[in-house]
Amino acid sequence: MTTIPSPRRTPLALDFLYYAAAIAFLGYMLFYYWTGLGGPTLLAMTMIPVIFALFTLQALRNDELYPKLPAAANYLIAAAYCLFSLHCAWYMNTNYIALGEERAGMWNTADMVNGGIMALLIIEYARKRHMPLFILNIVLILYAVYGYMVPGMFYHAGLPWHRVITASSVEMATGIFSRLPQIALTVIGSFLLVLSLLRGFGCVDSLLRATKRVAIRAAHAIPQSAVVGSMAIGTVSGSGAANSITVGSATIPAMINAGLPPATAAAIENASSMGGQLMPPVMGIAAFLMAEFLGVDYFDVVARGWVPALIYYVTVATSVYLLSIHYRTHLVADLGAEKLGWRDKVNIGAFVFVVGGLVTLMATIFLAPMFAALYMFYAAGAALLLINLVPLLRRGRWSLEAFVAPLRRFLDSYIDMITDIALLLATLSIMTGALVITGVPTKLGALLIDAAGVNMVAMVAMAFIFGAVLGMGLPPAPTYILVAIVIAPPFIQIGVNPWVVHFFAFFVAVFGELTPPTSVTAAITSKIANASFYVTLWRSVQICVSLFTLMAGVFVHPELVIEPGLDQLGAALLVLIATLGITFSLQARLADRRATDVALRLVLAAFALAALLDPDTAVAALACLPVLVLIGYWLIFRRNLNAARNPDAAARPALEL
Repeated sequence: MTTIPSPRRTPLALDFLYYAAAIAFLGYMLFYYWTGLGGPTLLAMTMIPVIFALFTLQALRNDELYPKLPAAANYLIAAAYCLFSLHCAWYMNTNYIALGEERAGMWNTADMVNGGIMALLIIEYARKRHMPLFILNIVLILYAVYGYMVPGMFYHAGLPWHRVITASSVEMATGIFSRLPQIALTVIGSFLLVLSLLRGFGCVDSLLRATKRVAIRAAHAIPQSAVVGSMAIGTVSGSGAANSITVGSATIPAMINAGLPPATAAAIENASSMGGQLMPPVMGIAAFLMAEFLGVDYFDVVARGWVPALIYYVTVATSVYLLSIHYRTHLVADLGAEKLGWRDKVNIGAFVFVVGGLVTLMATIFLAPMFAALYMFYAAGAALLLINLVPLLRRGRWSLEAFVAPLRRFLDSYIDMITDIALLLATLSIMTGALVITGVPTKLGALLIDAAGVNMVAMVAMAFIFGAVLGMGLPPAPTYILVAIVIAPPFIQIGVNPWVVHFFAFFVAVFGELTPPTSVTAAITSKIANASFYVTLWRSVQICVSLFTLMAGVFVHPELVIEPGLDQLGAALLVLIATLGITFSLQARLADRRATDVALRLVLAAFALAALLDPDTAVAALACLPVLVLIGYWLIFRRNLNAARNPDAAARPALEL
């Protein structure tokens, strides 16, 4: 008989060391958020090495450092990594002024050894966590040194190794201590405090239970629970992968039980989860980077991001409703949808308080995003801690383990997220540094203009293809960076508003999550549904048609993102109606006879495209009228008829992946 090995228990000393380091790091970060002492550059130079040490301890605890090596070798390597990281943090902190002023451009051997080894460790992190980025960085570094071997317009004279090393580390304008990791530690890090708090004290779990309670009231509400749940959690997560794990584990089985094919259920959750990167107030990493590229406050991005996010989710909800009608989803008794207790109601109240508070503090008193997040963290944290403490103080109910459990979950979540994001952005800084010092963005921009002949449609098409190809190998954040660096200058040069260009790059980067083979959200949702990865992706593209209309809409109706206000709402209404028209033309049956149905769908699609692509607002508004008429016709005369005449839909899931 085969004996199943029990999971390896983490040594107590290692746990103690990890949590001691994590608490010390959290304390330092809270002190910095409150005082801003030293500024973001000194913070990055001190904390990026410390974060790598935390990442090493975390990987060692989870047996993920070098699992093929013996335990003793892992401990020795981890000790070497941590000791060097702490030495580097001390060196960078104590030599901060000298590196930035006295020795700038003339760094000594100690500077380059400390910076170079730290950059190598960051590259090793990329090898373990983000292999495509690791390969891209190696290629760019080799290109920086051996560019003289590359023929054609990408030829350059080649740079010495010491120039590449300093550009990747101690130059501060580029490399592992530059603005990208600084953003990770400051603005993004402060928002991660809030998200980790909500996760640690069970607020996200309570929100999911509330969503399930709503879903059991109607058959068509079961698939919509994925949309609503992902949209709500997306307000604070900013991550498609986090949404798909958190929400999808509950909603995908429920949708399959209600009659949806597994691949369709996975696609619905995939599309819903991806919207977490669009949904304010905590959008994806790319949104924070957009604020940095444009030199504006993060709330300026948030204020413009609400409308595209709502267009996206309204369209996804509509598509999901049409799929529910098509497959005749039926109500299934969900024994797991327990009633909400008082703690759940308090947790949901805390969730709403945090989201509303973030928006209020940034929008009404114009508080800096980092301080808004910090104040909400303190306020919500004190309330949740008190609520968790009061029941435990009752006679005979005290438990140190129960008191510590949510705090430990909070700390684990915070350290896990901030280490990954900070080291990811440090990796991206090496990439951007190599691009800048070799002049690649300028050359690609010139190539883009030459190839498109300064024709706007051709330039947009070329930029989309460029971003889609990048998205096939890179996550959204590096895709956005590369697209923004390459396409923004030529577009702005011919007069396109910077907000339009960067939101386009943002949408293209999010679309990259729908391109194989690197779609993490699709991989997670298809795995949960036990469905085909590629079928899930294809159906996700059909549900996410609004991403395409938003990409076109920002150029044709730039008011959508240029300035919040009535003009933005007018442009949003045009884009929304056009997107709904395209969605109905793809998924709604408008007539019984196939020829008539196809003709009506083509007419609907033609008017919807006219509303989307005609820059004349009056013409676009007129084109919306037949779109609304045909949608109204389906809702009044065809909706129930389609469900009644589709008796085979309930059996169809068994035949589909």
